[in-house]
Amino acid sequence: MGKPKGGGGDARQKLIDAAGRGFRVGGYGGIGVDGLAKEAGLTSGAFYAHFGSKADAFTVAVSEGMECLYRGVQSFQESHGEDWIGPFVEFYLGPRMDVALSDACALPTFTSDVSRSSGPTRTAYSEALKRIVELVAKGLRGRNREARAWQILSLLSGAAGMARAVADPAMRAAIIEAAKTAASAV
Repeated sequence: MGKPKGGGGDARQKLIDAAGRGFRVGGYGGIGVDGLAKEAGLTSGAFYAHFGSKADAFTVAVSEGMECLYRGVQSFQESHGEDWIGPFVEFYLGPRMDVALSDACALPTFTSDVSRSSGPTRTAYSEALKRIVELVAKGLRGRNREARAWQILSLLSGAAGMARAVADPAMRAAIIEAAKTAASAV
């Protein structure tokens, strides 16, 4: 398949980045093609030159977001060796919780919309999540590594989503601390 006319990969990447931000903030139903194009500084025509539909853009945004999480885990494993999980948990539930929702982790921000989406998006999400779980498990010591990887990712994603949703700073801190403790014990 050839490259679409009108800017090639740069325009496409702008649209992918804009879709990631737009879907994180407004959810799938909260932003349309015109809004995604505007967020990218492009026209709706440019959007359709790169994506057949909003659903196609969502699938790509989900895949790109999950790939970012994969690379983050990989980076912590490479830089911290066998003791990577503690620093990763601290980072994930520390500095990453302070970024704007538009830049938040794909796992907690996209999961509910993915569960209501079409087969291709769910398949892309599932495949990406499987790769992440395999990578996390590979970086763990001991037994039941895959089950423990699921536990860690579930704890982190759930805690991040809950902590972002509450208005009370003390409740947010309690959620984060409880999740840090639980993830460190896995």
